[in-house]
Amino acid sequence: MKRREMLLLTGSAGLVACTGQTGVTPSSGIVPPAMEWMPGVGMARDKQEIYPALHDGEIWLTGGFYSANGDMVGATNETVIFSPLLNEWRLGPGIPEPRHHPHLQSHRGKLYAIGGFEVRAADQQWVMQKGGWRLDDDGWNIIPDAPSFIGEAVTASMMSGLHVVSGRKPKGKANGSWADHTDTDHHFMFDGERWETAAPIPTARNSATAEVIEDTLHVVGGRTVGGGNSTAHEAYNPDLDRWSERAPLPQGQAGLASGVIDGQLYAFGGEYFENGGGVYPQTWIYNPKRDRWEDGPPMRTPRHGLGGVTLDNKIYAIGGATERGGNGTTGIVEILG
Repeated sequence: MKRREMLLLTGSAGLVACTGQTGVTPSSGIVPPAMEWMPGVGMARDKQEIYPALHDGEIWLTGGFYSANGDMVGATNETVIFSPLLNEWRLGPGIPEPRHHPHLQSHRGKLYAIGGFEVRAADQQWVMQKGGWRLDDDGWNIIPDAPSFIGEAVTASMMSGLHVVSGRKPKGKANGSWADHTDTDHHFMFDGERWETAAPIPTARNSATAEVIEDTLHVVGGRTVGGGNSTAHEAYNPDLDRWSERAPLPQGQAGLASGVIDGQLYAFGGEYFENGGGVYPQTWIYNPKRDRWEDGPPMRTPRHGLGGVTLDNKIYAIGGATERGGNGTTGIVEILG
């Protein structure tokens, strides 16, 4: 896959940053029985590079890369929905076009699929998009384009609007492959009709994860083209339109996912490329009141490019890939709670 091959050749994602014990409480080695990763109901189709969302009490997932026998085939427009009441997945309304990395976000009762990448030719799999759709009663409808291209960003629903932060954008006129893109610090807000610009995030990066705790947006981890995996953790106050630095992630992880249980942020998974590369089993727990990270229960199945959704105070780790890059795509679901 072009994106991963380029990273390996350049070594741009091969530097995994660590911060020692700053802001970290070492684990006692004892994981409470109530906090374990347990098997959930897997998807019928293996997918990675996904951004699922909680919408109307169910987990929705659309787009992404799908695979056959673990090998990535291409992008899909398929939508699947998990019902916690029935404990099963069903098909939902597919987005109008196949797209990988589409940012799915529920906001004010509506579901949005924003940005990501379209595949327009066999040798062009990373054509980044500005636009997206809103799911209305009559299906998916086009929304206004964002001020800039949106790829491998993070999104959040807040009182101030639907926020889209960080990610990648074309570094020049070309927009046909991953090599055409670079990191961005952009920060946009959408009110359902129009876009506005908000304070840019201090650390431009892509493939991070984000959660909202008490109306504060936390953006954690990710990677940069020049520096590899990042430990950056920055928090946004919408009332002040201001970012502040928080305790860094104990280990640089990109392509990770997250969720919130009892007001604490759980970050897990991700990939690295040094020494042949691999995926991370670590789960890190952030306490915003103490501004500290602790060790959490390791994942049963380490993955990157997965989705994280909190439902009923439990975190669902959905799909992803068990190997760095495009191989090992899976449809498994595991639940922390």
